[in-house]
Amino acid sequence: MRRNDLFLGVYLLAAVIFFIIPMPPQLLDVFILFNLSMSLIIVFNCLFTKETLNMSGFPTLLLFTTIFRISLNVSSTRLILSTGNPGQVVQVFGSFVGGGSLVIGAIIFIVLIIVQMVVINKGSERVSEVTARFTLDAMPGKQMAIDADLNTGAITDQEAIARREKIQAESAFFGAMDGATKYVKGDATAGLIITLINVVGGIIIGMTSMGLTASEALNKFVILTIGDGLVSQIPSMLISLSTGILVTKASKEENIGDILIGQLFSIPKVLLMVGVTMVALGLATPLNAFFCCAYGVLFIVLAMAIRGNQEEAAIQEEVEEEEIQADEVRRHENVNSLLQVDPIELEFGYGIIPLADVNQGGDLLDRVVMIRRQIALELGAVVPIIRLRDNIQLNPNQYIIKIKGIQVSEGEILFDHYMAMNPGYVEDEITGIPTFEPAFHLEAMWITESQRERAESLGYTVVDPPSIIATHLTEVIKEHLDELLNRQDVQNLIDNIKETHKTLVDELVPKLLGVGDIQKVLQNLLKEGISIRDLVTIFETLADYAATSRDTDILTEYVRQSLKRAISNKYFGDEDLTTVITLDPKVEQMIMNSVKQTEQGAYISLDPAVTKEILNVTEAELKKLENKGQAPIIITSPIVRMYFKKLTSDYFKDLIVISYNEIDSDIELKSVGVVTINDN
Repeated sequence: MRRNDLFLGVYLLAAVIFFIIPMPPQLLDVFILFNLSMSLIIVFNCLFTKETLNMSGFPTLLLFTTIFRISLNVSSTRLILSTGNPGQVVQVFGSFVGGGSLVIGAIIFIVLIIVQMVVINKGSERVSEVTARFTLDAMPGKQMAIDADLNTGAITDQEAIARREKIQAESAFFGAMDGATKYVKGDATAGLIITLINVVGGIIIGMTSMGLTASEALNKFVILTIGDGLVSQIPSMLISLSTGILVTKASKEENIGDILIGQLFSIPKVLLMVGVTMVALGLATPLNAFFCCAYGVLFIVLAMAIRGNQEEAAIQEEVEEEEIQADEVRRHENVNSLLQVDPIELEFGYGIIPLADVNQGGDLLDRVVMIRRQIALELGAVVPIIRLRDNIQLNPNQYIIKIKGIQVSEGEILFDHYMAMNPGYVEDEITGIPTFEPAFHLEAMWITESQRERAESLGYTVVDPPSIIATHLTEVIKEHLDELLNRQDVQNLIDNIKETHKTLVDELVPKLLGVGDIQKVLQNLLKEGISIRDLVTIFETLADYAATSRDTDILTEYVRQSLKRAISNKYFGDEDLTTVITLDPKVEQMIMNSVKQTEQGAYISLDPAVTKEILNVTEAELKKLENKGQAPIIITSPIVRMYFKKLTSDYFKDLIVISYNEIDSDIELKSVGVVTINDN
């Protein structure tokens, strides 16, 4: 058994023994002084600890010291009533405090009891209760602040875990303190009752068993009772004071002595005014002029000294700041930090700062958290940390979006305005500032708060600035999500699946495919907006076909066919009949004949004139769908799908190319055009 455990065991066991076995007066003196020493150690530890959680064991310690103190009180009561000799400590406290006067000693003891119960115990109990409630109520806000800092990259995952654990520890600590203070209150009440028992019982025993007169018994046992009460109540009062000190600590960085002294004596004009007031009281009133003037002069001198120290500190701080700036200029720059590239950055001008500042009511940080959650649910990929920062080089209302350090999109908002967009069927017009919606490049206009209600009643789609930025950021992330998916992300996805499908992962990785191969397949899917959330189906398909082909493009097509239910639901789930464009078999054959296989993959070597004609016809056919308000979808045979998508991807970014094998059997399609070319 360790020494610390042995000490606690003996400490608690001694308290139990003291209740049962009579104790010699000399031994009682030893333990009473030990109890007083422990209470002083506790109060000074609580006073000088820098952080409340450094005394996290205080609630348990409170219970231990309370039961030990009560056991000593019971032992001293036994000695008072049985022998009239509870030891030297009790007798000295009883006679010394009252100065030999029974009345004075009794009054002082009663005052001490009142202070203990009404002021210290009651105050500590109330402070503990309020602090526990406020700490619990503040937990959700603190958790959200941690999530926001983690999302913006201000803290790491480890720091976030540590801060969450600290919040939970604080909540548990103050909750325990709220309950433990009830023991202190009960201890003071029990001490008062024991004191009354000692007085009444001592007088009766003194007169009946010891042959004392009523006056002698009263004098003897009241003094002993006062001494017994003092040696019990003083440690109890010190520990109650420790409770109040611990739960009222506001700073976690400085010593409480530095805080209090620094705050009381930090403003020279306050001390100067107090000094002048004290001198005036000494000279203009019957108060002792010497002491009043002495205090006044002391405060005036102290004010002048503090003012001089503050001026000197200001000069010293200015010199140190200049030296730091000079060192920054002279020192060799650490370029390692400059090599880091954030995956996603949102930079904005100073006019947009209120949208990202929680203190000003901005909720942009919360929306960024929702963006990551939304994309994870929709596409099955974990979006990297999105870095938000202000940039004074931008226009006040401008923002830019960067992917891997390179700007890919930008936008501009009006802070106190709303964006109104006509969905196509609104005939009444409203006045506003013409603009374009940044995510989808739709015509829109800026309107004021007063116009918002009317615009919505007319049928306009009205959105606020944070929603505009969030929507734009979401679409940019979706567009570049395949670039953001790195090998480490894929490994994390594999590890996640392995927890529930170990056999599948062991068969696939690395026996059939490496992490890089799986990454390419997942990137191909994300590039065309196909969700990778159903990783089990994806991995099952790869395990089935990877033994015959390691071409990631071919494997992607097999995976797409396995995900046909999800693909059909994504593009054809909202309507009973969907209009599409088909690809002429002759064009399909021309494309297949032009495919060249190399070690680096396949590519298309069509004649430029033929390619141009195919693209022109495709554009003309897609306009038919656009005029009908339909999504641009072209249906091809499975073997041609990926090559036709490669052929058109640089020209039609929104074009959706689907093979017949990727369409669910219960989907009804209507072809309104065919991509074909002339034989010549």
